[in-house]
Amino acid sequence: MKVLREKRKIPDLGQSCGRLRWVQSILTQSSKSQPDGILCILGIDSRYNEGCRELANYLLFGLYNQNSSDFEKTGFSEEVLDDIIILIKSDSVHLYCNPVNYRYLLPYVAHWRNLHFHCMTENEYEDEEAAEEFKIASFVDMVRDCSRIGIPYSSQGHLQIFDMFVVEKWPIVQAFALEGIGGDGFFTMKYELQDVSLNLWNVYSKMDPMSLDNLLSEDLVTFEHQWTSFFANFDTEIPFLLELSESQAGEPFRSYFSHGMISSHITENSPNRQPFVLFGNHSTRENLNAGNFNFPSEGHLVRSTGPGGSFAKHMVAQCVSPKGPLACSRTYFFGATHIPYLGDDNKLPKKTEQMLLSQVYAAVVEAVLAGIACYAKTSSLTKAKEVAEQTLGSGLDSYELMQFKAALRSKMAFHIHAVNNQGRIVPLDSEDSLYFVKTACMTVYDIPDLLGGKGCLGSVVFSESFLTSQILVKEKDGTVTTETSSIVLTAAIPRFCSWLVEDNEVKLSEKTQQAVREDECFLGNFLTEGDGAYLYPSNPQSWPEEGKVHFFSSGLLFFHRHHGSIIISKNHMNSISFYDGDSTSVVAALLIDFRSSLLPHLPIHFHGSSNFLMIALFPRSKIYQTFYSEVFSPWQQQAKSGLSLKVVQEDGLSVEQRRLHCKAQKLFSALSHPAGEKRSPPKLLSAKLPELDWFLQHFAVSSISREPVMRTHLPVLLQQADTSSSPRMENDKVIISIVTGLPGCHASELCAFLVTLHKEYGRWMVYRQLMDSSECFHAAHFQRYLSSALEAQQNRSARQSAYTRKKTRLLVVLQGYTDVIDVVQALQTHPDSNVKSSFAIGAITVCVEPLSCYMEHRFLFPKCLDQCSQGLVSNVVFTSHTTEQRHPLLVQLQSLIRAANPTAAFILAENGIITRNEDIELILSENSFSSPQMLRARYLKYPGWYEGKFDSGSVFPLMVQICVWFGRPLEKTRFVAKCKAIQSSIKPSPFSGNIYHILGKVKFSDSERTMEVCHNTLANSLSIVPVLEGPTPPPDSRSTPQDNSGQQECYLVFIGCSLKEESVKDWLRQSAKQKPQRKALKTRGMLTQQEIRTIHVKRHLDPLPAGYFYNGTQFVNFFGDKTDFHPLMDQFMNDYVEEANREIEKYNRELEQQEYHDLFEQKP
Repeated sequence: MKVLREKRKIPDLGQSCGRLRWVQSILTQSSKSQPDGILCILGIDSRYNEGCRELANYLLFGLYNQNSSDFEKTGFSEEVLDDIIILIKSDSVHLYCNPVNYRYLLPYVAHWRNLHFHCMTENEYEDEEAAEEFKIASFVDMVRDCSRIGIPYSSQGHLQIFDMFVVEKWPIVQAFALEGIGGDGFFTMKYELQDVSLNLWNVYSKMDPMSLDNLLSEDLVTFEHQWTSFFANFDTEIPFLLELSESQAGEPFRSYFSHGMISSHITENSPNRQPFVLFGNHSTRENLNAGNFNFPSEGHLVRSTGPGGSFAKHMVAQCVSPKGPLACSRTYFFGATHIPYLGDDNKLPKKTEQMLLSQVYAAVVEAVLAGIACYAKTSSLTKAKEVAEQTLGSGLDSYELMQFKAALRSKMAFHIHAVNNQGRIVPLDSEDSLYFVKTACMTVYDIPDLLGGKGCLGSVVFSESFLTSQILVKEKDGTVTTETSSIVLTAAIPRFCSWLVEDNEVKLSEKTQQAVREDECFLGNFLTEGDGAYLYPSNPQSWPEEGKVHFFSSGLLFFHRHHGSIIISKNHMNSISFYDGDSTSVVAALLIDFRSSLLPHLPIHFHGSSNFLMIALFPRSKIYQTFYSEVFSPWQQQAKSGLSLKVVQEDGLSVEQRRLHCKAQKLFSALSHPAGEKRSPPKLLSAKLPELDWFLQHFAVSSISREPVMRTHLPVLLQQADTSSSPRMENDKVIISIVTGLPGCHASELCAFLVTLHKEYGRWMVYRQLMDSSECFHAAHFQRYLSSALEAQQNRSARQSAYTRKKTRLLVVLQGYTDVIDVVQALQTHPDSNVKSSFAIGAITVCVEPLSCYMEHRFLFPKCLDQCSQGLVSNVVFTSHTTEQRHPLLVQLQSLIRAANPTAAFILAENGIITRNEDIELILSENSFSSPQMLRARYLKYPGWYEGKFDSGSVFPLMVQICVWFGRPLEKTRFVAKCKAIQSSIKPSPFSGNIYHILGKVKFSDSERTMEVCHNTLANSLSIVPVLEGPTPPPDSRSTPQDNSGQQECYLVFIGCSLKEESVKDWLRQSAKQKPQRKALKTRGMLTQQEIRTIHVKRHLDPLPAGYFYNGTQFVNFFGDKTDFHPLMDQFMNDYVEEANREIEKYNRELEQQEYHDLFEQKP
């Protein structure tokens, strides 16, 4: 198990429950043919069905992937580890497993709601034959209540025609028909089977935090690698670069796409999802929309695809993930997109085709990103298109291309496509599109030669893959608004790049570097140079460029291998500042505020509205050290230009400067790692996508549900609030401490202990559930109690002075199969808002009696695990087996509950008696329930809880609670014997007729006192104690037996499976004083030998008739015949019978005159 946990990332409760809810949503769709459950069988029992394996991997986060080596290191065989059957119902899950794979599955499934384990103990599992029979019996039990069962028959991309007779041949399904232990007939004849593969594929295709994590850590890395290979094709000498063909350049994209499509077994013919690389004027609308890139072009070279047969001025490229949602397109340039400043202020650089195209492209980039931002907020394609078009227009205006605006806008196309996790385009307006990655693309087709030439320059394309996140927020006034976030997943792919392809451009770059080294250089004296500097533009759409920086007394030169030389003279600077955080671990930042006159000499992506650049020098780099020694002092002194370096502190940085420095610091942190250690991919990804951390927090909440979140809770959910401190509770609120547990868990004893011994916590009110109800918890009764309790408290407070007033606390004690969320929601949905706001839950504690947790094997009692849920329960009190050091049963239960609730405090309290003060403080905490961690967990596991919309699901097996009232005393010895005998009559699954708990108040014939009775069948423990008078809930307005039978002061509640009231009453009658029976009259034939002998002894000396004498031993007649009995013995027997019958008749007459009352008969 340790190996598995180290290797695999265990999902949190929100992701685990979220995926299960999505699968269960298939079962709640309004359809006549919807299945009752989805059956997933792994391993040999389903003949290794891939559809079942795929569903298991989705729910268990890849635990059963074929490439997973985690299980191989456990030492167990595949047959043992694959021994799993899962039946998913709309509100519960049945899971068959064995004691070996149970502990590996537990971290993945323990959060599931209404989970039922069908699992043997380790000792039981040693008997192989018994284990096989148990599996078959468990399978039969799982599906017993179903009529239609869904089968995940096919895996994605391998659709097979559903054949129920193939399913019938699965080993476990065949075993269903076995006599004795099977299900009495063939599985496929008893149940209607249907294929749910397509429904499940739709669920798998949605993005959630775990699939996003896989996308970022695996698919995106592979995707970026294709771009790296693409760029490598262009990192060559100029003559070779000019001979590069579209086919050669696009080979990485084409191989990646075509090989992936072959293995995906799904065809996708949409031209929007095809990779391409097109040079220059070959990038026309016709070629872009042809979608035939799989037939590469060898004849179109960089050398010949420009205007008039010259070299290409740009290219468009698109890479598409074949089996995922990622895709992006870029426009890159051949030739310089700027002319370096060489000291001549009067000579403006001549505009070239590259400059023109790069300006159009820069406007397109801004337009696409603006469209993405608009769509993220509005989810409206129409509005996003409007914003994108407006942004494009304003961008063209800013680059002084107004005269070309009309021509370009008519050739513009903008679209957004939703793409599922398999890379297939799905309708953007579908209900599930919110959970899909989208691709936003803008293309300006067939741009004419706007500089006076004839012909077409080609097209400009830019697209990004992005993901949105939307949380519905409920405001104080009840209105629902949306909080949105978005992340551009492909933003790390360089958006701007150019290669120098003409000799004169290369010579100009070399000449520039030589010129600035001359003594009479306009940049002044050379100071130092170094690699590893990062130039950050203020434009948020652009990324920093790494290059070599040369420092001079009056400026600097930044050289980049693609863009060439960028010269920034102090003549073009308004100010220059320096920030290093007074620390050698902080990135040093040179902050340059430049004049607009520098813009023509900068690459287009370094333009920005704020005319600002930042040069980042990373600590421990050579240029970082030489800057301090060679540049810092000279620049601080007054230079000829009148500019000096100004050192600023963090509070002197603008918001934009702080943002850029934060990005640089993140990048430095990601790139720097101790010797011998690998670079951290998550850190590097976070540096490339600065908004990623925030988006992941947002998406973790939004992907759970579409139920609204309260505005005041949103900062906690997004972990913006301080999660280490708990909120302080208002003094005027009544604190509710809830103690719950299954029947027989000693919650009542714990309650009595708290109330009796801890009065310093304030004035106690105690609410106990109604026992004379078929429901374990009645929300309406609880709400009425809260209303009356608040009214009583307000009346009491009005009579008391502030000095003598004690804080009131409410202790809610619930023993039964109550789901704790129902209690919480009963408070949340109280019809009186004043009452609701006057109470606050302090902490919820659950009592666990280890012997009362399992019905058989490891099959838990209903709601046992749900009563320990994370987000609700703060404390788990174990009330038996605590004195023995690490009792196996206690240890096993603790590991189970710890998996379900990692944050709960475990408290040991034998029979409900707590021995440590700190444990008391935990139970009576005033703010544990409202702590940020608990609040966040509640929203993730119980969406809609705050408004009472969460459905806790049904109790299974159905536990019947029958309350019988009576007014007569019981016979104590008979009652105790009857209770002790129940355990031996407990039946296995489906547990029909089993009595598990008896509790109530009775009187026994040997005492006038009312006794409280509690019998736990599985623990075989019976508690009989005198009733302690205390606070009781208010009378209920519902009609109960007690209302119309005031004399019936005793009651017992019987809890069990499929119980019937008459059979329970018959059982109880046998514990009362039995009604005497009338005696039957005797006859001669009914006399026993003993009675005859008694008659003889009594009458043998009576006078003899004539002709008889007695010889001392026998009676002799006149003829000498001898007999042992008196000759008148028949008369004596008749006399005896007559006398006995007179007594019997007298007894019967007296019996008839006596009054007898049935146990359930009302007293007069």
